[in-house]
Amino acid sequence: MNRCSPASLLGFALLAVSLTFQAVAEDWNQWRGPSRDSVWEGPEWPEKLEGELELLWEKPLGPSYSGPIVQNGLVFTTETVDKREEVVSAFDVNSGENVWRKTWEGSMTVPFFASANGSWIRATPAVSKDALVIEGILDVLVCLDPATGEEKWRVDFAKSLNAPRPSFGGVCSPIIDGDSVYIQTGGPTVKLSLSDGSVIWKTLEEGGGMMSGGAFSSPVFATIDGKRQLLVQTRTELCGVDPENGDVLWRQPIQAFRGMNILTPTIIGERIFTAAHTGRSHLFEVKNDGNWAVKELWNEKTQGYMSSPIVIEDTIYLHAKNQRLVAMDVNDGSMLWSSRPMGKYQSMVRQGKRFLILDERGELMLMRHNREEMEVIDKIKVANDSWAHLAVTDEHVIVRDLEALKVFRFGE
Repeated sequence: MNRCSPASLLGFALLAVSLTFQAVAEDWNQWRGPSRDSVWEGPEWPEKLEGELELLWEKPLGPSYSGPIVQNGLVFTTETVDKREEVVSAFDVNSGENVWRKTWEGSMTVPFFASANGSWIRATPAVSKDALVIEGILDVLVCLDPATGEEKWRVDFAKSLNAPRPSFGGVCSPIIDGDSVYIQTGGPTVKLSLSDGSVIWKTLEEGGGMMSGGAFSSPVFATIDGKRQLLVQTRTELCGVDPENGDVLWRQPIQAFRGMNILTPTIIGERIFTAAHTGRSHLFEVKNDGNWAVKELWNEKTQGYMSSPIVIEDTIYLHAKNQRLVAMDVNDGSMLWSSRPMGKYQSMVRQGKRFLILDERGELMLMRHNREEMEVIDKIKVANDSWAHLAVTDEHVIVRDLEALKVFRFGE
């Protein structure tokens, strides 16, 4: 019979405590949360919203489409002020105290036909222990110390890469992975050193112009057929990129109106789902049998728009171009049900078999996974005009109204 020494038992106990702390201490630290898939693994939400979700504090701010992010008790948010400056602020998530505020010049005017969607900062920042990275509307990536707001470095991609400035502004939300940061610029997709902003590699170079230049999507990591890779959706293609050297492993054309491939690629096991504006929905299987190959498992007429979907078991929940929430079967793409029109934008966060939806009109809905019909458990009004992605913590629901940051807390 094997016996453990007291020291070994203590070591195992400390390891268990450490692992438990890591599991519960994960923050909403980037676009669509810790795993970039809008899944939250924290304590179970209440059975309803009314009477359980209370406004803790709010701060008036200039307009922004950036989703708020959270780390170590600080919530970070952006704004555009006087159509001239971009601002990043850190607030104490519980008290609303403004811990620091950082400002730099940054503004542009988007094309007239997109002006209804505003000319202000768009991309959601990403934060790690020592770095907060923010993509400005002029395609300038700024790195700050998350504790103090002190600038560490900045990269103007138009100048450093001789890349075109994106016609609709910098949209891609950066992703931090270890000591590197990845982002789709107005030209190529790049990997930079998180310590100093130096470019490690660039790939998938794109031309300028409204129809093909400047990404609308944001990348995500996935392990496919045993290979960890960066999934990148350009204006015209879905691609797998080797994160070590930038080599393009495979590529799949995706047709979309004016290159409006906006959704973050959705990983379903080792399959990939995407849906294009005025295009179609697709599910792909990618394999490496000596050479990488892409197989389309199905495509359906349902069109995506601006809101990335969530997946629960074998169901895809997608906010479609026709402004309806639809439930689609993962296996064949068939539509299970379609809602009434629900506005132009929704952000969704899943926990188990329930999920939160925030639409641009500021209505927050708690919904239950149901393949037969749309099942709304409860709904409350939390904002007036919200195009930024919802953020959550173990205790909070954080909403970026176009004119304010609002932090709600679940009741005791």
